[in-house]
Amino acid sequence: MGPVKGALVAEAGDVCWLRSDVALAAAARRQAGQLARGICLPEERVARLELCVTEMATNLLKHAEDGSLVLRVVRARDRAAVECLSLDSGPGMDDIRRALRDGTSAVGSLGIGMGAIGRLADVFGVHSLPGRGTAVYARFWADGRVPEPRTVETGGLTRPIGGEQVCGDSWAVRTVGGDGPEALLLMMCDGLGHGPLAARVADLARQAFRDSRHTSPAAVLEDVHRGLRGTRGAAMAIALIDVPGQRVRLSGVGNIAALVTAGQTRTGLLSMPGIVGAQLPRVRTFEAPFPPGCALVMHSDGLSDRWKPADFPGLFANDPALVAAQVLSQAAVRRDDAGIVVAVHGRS
Repeated sequence: MGPVKGALVAEAGDVCWLRSDVALAAAARRQAGQLARGICLPEERVARLELCVTEMATNLLKHAEDGSLVLRVVRARDRAAVECLSLDSGPGMDDIRRALRDGTSAVGSLGIGMGAIGRLADVFGVHSLPGRGTAVYARFWADGRVPEPRTVETGGLTRPIGGEQVCGDSWAVRTVGGDGPEALLLMMCDGLGHGPLAARVADLARQAFRDSRHTSPAAVLEDVHRGLRGTRGAAMAIALIDVPGQRVRLSGVGNIAALVTAGQTRTGLLSMPGIVGAQLPRVRTFEAPFPPGCALVMHSDGLSDRWKPADFPGLFANDPALVAAQVLSQAAVRRDDAGIVVAVHGRS
């Protein structure tokens, strides 16, 4: 009997980025309602979601210097949810606990927004960097039930370059067939260039990643390389998280940053020069310890690689989707697509 294909855990999908302006609340309600009805949320839950994004938009307009709302459908373990992210560039909050209490306001309003978001959502999180910016995260599952947590939780986010509607970066996570649900393979892909042609490469890469029956990062990377022949190619990294062995192994080609964070430290995992789909070098695999309390972060060159865990105090105790959003918000560069995938081992 040959290798068994693993099950998809989560992957990138269409992401709607809405910049902060006077029409933000109306646009967010409309988009959120469309996404919610598309995955058959009951109307009562659609109304809760629309109220949530209205509060997020109002908070951005009242308190933030600049920011965006991010809306998307996420699919994980054969279930669907609408995810809402509010990202801003400052001024940040000095006391999150105080901000979550109803009646707290810096601008003389009723101050019920942040607390209301936490009560409305199935899953909620907030992380703030005083002087730099705040990320708020809310998720509404179609059936209202929050899945049981995994030993290693994963999440990611993509953002297209300015002026484009689609992103050439993509990510996906699947189990390792035959090795139990705790062994995970992660893919981070950066289709060369940007726009629809780069997005097409990223879509093909995700498909080849899902279809691969191999379990080693190097072999999966070679499968994706074959699937991308004839395209413009991509930079890509494949990581295997071995939970029982508390190790992470990674094979990468091209300009994908991959690092393991533990407390204030970071350990980089190298990628080799080349282009997946065009010029694949001899694939090498690098590894690092991955005990509980660690996080694996993989991102494209749409994010600066100069950030450090110490830049984000308290962040990695949060949901990986919030981790990905805050790192992308703070480290993304405007000249390219941006994509990031995060795996957190044993969130506190």
